[in-house]
Amino acid sequence: MGLSNKKLPKIGFLYLDYVLRFFDHSNFKGWPNKIETLTYHWKNDKARFIKEVKRKKIDVLIGNIPATAYEIFREIARELPHVRFIPSIDTQFSNKSKENVTRFAWKYNIAIPKTYIYYKHDNADKFLKKCKYPKIIKKSFGPSNYGGYFVHKVDSYKEARALFDEKKYHPQYFQDFIPMQADIRVMLIGHKPVCAFWRRAPEGEWLTNTSQGGSMDYIDVPKSVLDLAVKVSKAARAEYWACDIAYSKDGNIRILECATAFAAFPYIRDWIGQYIMWSLSEGRFRKPHTPMFNWEELGKLNSSMLRTLRHIHFGKFSLSYDGEYFGKKKKYYGGKKVYLHALDEKYKMYDVKRRWSEEWPSEIYNYQDNLALKSSKLKLKKAKNIPNPTDDESSQSDFNNAKITKKELSDFLTSINGIGKKKVKKILNYFGGTEEVVGILHQNINILKEVKCITKKHVAKLEKHLKKFLK
Repeated sequence: MGLSNKKLPKIGFLYLDYVLRFFDHSNFKGWPNKIETLTYHWKNDKARFIKEVKRKKIDVLIGNIPATAYEIFREIARELPHVRFIPSIDTQFSNKSKENVTRFAWKYNIAIPKTYIYYKHDNADKFLKKCKYPKIIKKSFGPSNYGGYFVHKVDSYKEARALFDEKKYHPQYFQDFIPMQADIRVMLIGHKPVCAFWRRAPEGEWLTNTSQGGSMDYIDVPKSVLDLAVKVSKAARAEYWACDIAYSKDGNIRILECATAFAAFPYIRDWIGQYIMWSLSEGRFRKPHTPMFNWEELGKLNSSMLRTLRHIHFGKFSLSYDGEYFGKKKKYYGGKKVYLHALDEKYKMYDVKRRWSEEWPSEIYNYQDNLALKSSKLKLKKAKNIPNPTDDESSQSDFNNAKITKKELSDFLTSINGIGKKKVKKILNYFGGTEEVVGILHQNINILKEVKCITKKHVAKLEKHLKKFLK
């Protein structure tokens, strides 16, 4: 049945001045209640924005946050613990910079080109003098490669030194050059691929961006590429997501970029809107059905047509004429011929649940500000509790927070009269696990009252002992 109008969460669109809008009301066609608009005006707008969210009683804020506003919205999210951000602030960690994409990939053992990140420029210079070339140098800050205009190939130390001296990039971020056949963009909703296409460089060039003359086509995206994109989307716990994957001449695949901020045709944004409506309404609204390799058929249309298509619906396969095409067509995929409709069971669209814990706290992972250049003399601004960059900065920091185990959490909760193991199990199931419940204890313990078996008295007793438990 799903939720009634009164029980549906209050939605707000998150907009920012001067930033292109990813969603509008037409992407949420059929939502019965008013969707509010909340616009962040930059500079010193944090307090006003938080007040407006509270005044409008927003439950869910939907929208992408640009790189330059990421840190301030992490602060805003902490002051609005009851508000769900879609995508979550942690899912949007990779939106901020290429460095963040790299650290995300390091953590989850995701294949990327060998990457080097140096905040100490003299260390970078020593490495550049002795390393093998060519290398790819990138501007780290920002989610995209800016159409390739801030991505540079250098063939010698002299070229690398001249480029860094001119561009003043900080940190100094560069990768091993991977000779590519092409790269492939995969877009996903609920971890299911909904669109995928090749981007190929012009003859004799290496950049695949269409703005730089590259071409694109939709045919025969390999299974290995789709599987990697799904793995990355699940690691990010993303409601919607896009990956750029390098398909190298040696046959290997590696992540180049990944983020929630990406260019998408209007019908894909409609699908994302439908998916969010379905998820937030507990099934009242229709989950979009996007048959695997639908993009091969849609890709036969002129791109100007694709830019105007809206609210496309596919029917699920059934033994009728409606399912004729996707029901009988086979595709050579993963080393064998398979029915297209059978792939929908392999690549399911999952209901991504809310995050309650904080995976990428800025106190640790905001390297850009915590290790910012203080002056042209390349001195680093020191910050408390931030690990110093090592001589070899090409590997992830070994800083780890002490983790609270499931047993420790259970012992804490059951120490309160009236909370037994059955109630602990209900709490863990409701919020999704130990890490999520610990995240709630850090943010606002009153959120536990959302579980029907937990009362105000339970929460008040837990709160008395909370500081000691979280030490």
